[in-house]
Amino acid sequence: MALISLASAKGSPGVTTAALAFALTWSRPVVLAECDPAGGDIASGYLRHLDLDGGHGLMQLVVAELRGQAGEQFWSQLVDLDPPMARRLLLPGIATPAQAASLAPNWHGLAGFFASLERGVGFDVIADCGRLVAPHAPWPLLSRADLALLVVRPTLTSLRPAQAAVQNLLAGAGPASDGRIGLLVVGDGDYDDHVVARHLGVPVIAHLPDEARSAQVLARGGTVRTRWPLLRAAATAEQHLMGAIARRRGQVRHPGSQGAEHVDV
Repeated sequence: MALISLASAKGSPGVTTAALAFALTWSRPVVLAECDPAGGDIASGYLRHLDLDGGHGLMQLVVAELRGQAGEQFWSQLVDLDPPMARRLLLPGIATPAQAASLAPNWHGLAGFFASLERGVGFDVIADCGRLVAPHAPWPLLSRADLALLVVRPTLTSLRPAQAAVQNLLAGAGPASDGRIGLLVVGDGDYDDHVVARHLGVPVIAHLPDEARSAQVLARGGTVRTRWPLLRAAATAEQHLMGAIARRRGQVRHPGSQGAEHVDV
């Protein structure tokens, strides 16, 4: 199993929408962790019909981690996105950006905990890391991830700030950066995936459509139809994401192998 982190350089290219679409179509057991320092949106959006009281989630897990009890408390902090299966779970994020400062010293510990789930319970973790320009951004979750995806739109407005973000991600990943950093392109624009990948210097791993009907349901709640274009594309993208991780792990085991190449979707 794997830790997959999603973030954006600037603006709102659809990180949360993409992360939630992945979680709702993922074929393997998965936890969607809302780690956006600007605050989580899913409890008040897609899950607003549940009227969650904020009594569980990321902040409570941080407290448990400080006490060395994260493993014991983790499952009680989750919300089932697809009840009663308990295979697609949400770790709700913070309620307000004011709480982000108290999270900052704990990102390293949380990154290690999320990565450790692979060895124990067999869940993938998809971390919604929000915008990297936000104060107290969760960089350790990106540097520790098996795959860190920068979400971009194929427009000049989106790609310009993405250049610096990619360089920061590559620097943070250190010697193990090869194959760890990739792009998730959302919607149509001025450039195709080949141009986007060449411009930013890292591969496009997947491409999701900018589909208003699905995005509206994921943002405000309602019945998700897996046949809708966004959900279909998210389900297909899982193969590309896990394939990129498998290739990278193979390269780590065999350092002499070639780097990851561009993935067409």
